[in-house]
Amino acid sequence: MKKAINKSAGSEMREEYDFSRGVRGKYARRYAQGANVVVLAPDVARVFPSTEAVNSSLRALAGIFRHQKKTLVAK
Repeated sequence: MKKAINKSAGSEMREEYDFSRGVRGKYARRYAQGANVVVLAPDVARVFPSTEAVNSSLRALAGIFRHQKKTLVAK
């Protein structure tokens, strides 16, 4: 059974929008897995120019934490 077309919603779309090649649900699986959105304070955001910079810095910090935890457990 097809969904009814809402003609009033279609009138709000601009003519230059072309969704003819769109893929329904392309990111649905990734969205269902969840996403973490973190808003950085402006002063912190100025230090990191990109997502990759934030992630690599946090991975390095996590590595330090893991190393310290192993060292404390071994004592």
